[in-house]
Amino acid sequence: MAELLRHEKGRAGDLAGPDRLADGVPDRPLDRARDGLRAYRMIAAMWIRSTMAYRASFAMTAFGNLAATALDFVAILLMFSQVDALGGYRLPEVAFLYGASSTAFGLADLAIGSMDRLGRRVRDGTLDTLLVRPAPVLAQVAADRFALRRLGRVTQGLLILGFALLALDVTWTPLKVLLIPLMLVSGAAIFMSVFIAGAAFQFLAQDASEVQNAFTYGGNTLLQYPPSVFGKDLVRGATFLVPIAFVNWLPGLYVLGRPYPLDLPSWAAFTSPLVAVACCALAGLAWRAGLRSYRSTGS
Repeated sequence: MAELLRHEKGRAGDLAGPDRLADGVPDRPLDRARDGLRAYRMIAAMWIRSTMAYRASFAMTAFGNLAATALDFVAILLMFSQVDALGGYRLPEVAFLYGASSTAFGLADLAIGSMDRLGRRVRDGTLDTLLVRPAPVLAQVAADRFALRRLGRVTQGLLILGFALLALDVTWTPLKVLLIPLMLVSGAAIFMSVFIAGAAFQFLAQDASEVQNAFTYGGNTLLQYPPSVFGKDLVRGATFLVPIAFVNWLPGLYVLGRPYPLDLPSWAAFTSPLVAVACCALAGLAWRAGLRSYRSTGS
């Protein structure tokens, strides 16, 4: 069974698998990436059509998702009803960090939030069916049960970010304006790499969805608050070990004109795209190693 699965992984041309041969010409990474994006788009479109067949249900679930995620910010509002500042940061500044983190995480969750179901597929053996399909496994897992209702989280994050931008007392410069979209896109890529790396870990642990959630959902919750309320060891871990600090802390504090607790140079705020690329590359290697180690359930 293991030999058959290894053969089918190569035949399916997974992004993490060995190069395919087409008419005697080795398949290129760009071709495999294009195949993966095409497969992802087709699977996601299928789930979107299924969702929009019941538009009233979609509207209610999307609104429910927005309302449920809004409760996090309500908790912050309740705290600020009792204090003027949190860790030295006033409400608009915390709202800025919250909105940036929630939007970036919401985009990643919308795109590949289904990755946390991989452990279940490994345990019940349904991952085997993905291996024999002529489409990259990563694209199939990421697009599986694509949930358009997760737009509620993105919408909530954007609304709070918009409120913060209007309420902030910041001297805007071209660099600060540029950092806003750069922070959101890079942050989403960093969170996606964490989703993929966590899914790769599930090939070994098989029941580690909560461990993955600790770094994805837990990381998002951590970044919603200023780094000054946490110990320096935790800040170091979020900066150098699992670099989610580059999602919003480093670029966000540059926009706010606040010093970073670890005394990093100011240009570090602009390294989020480089960190995102490095994280995605490492997550891809982890996925490749995890998929190659898979031996099917029960073996």
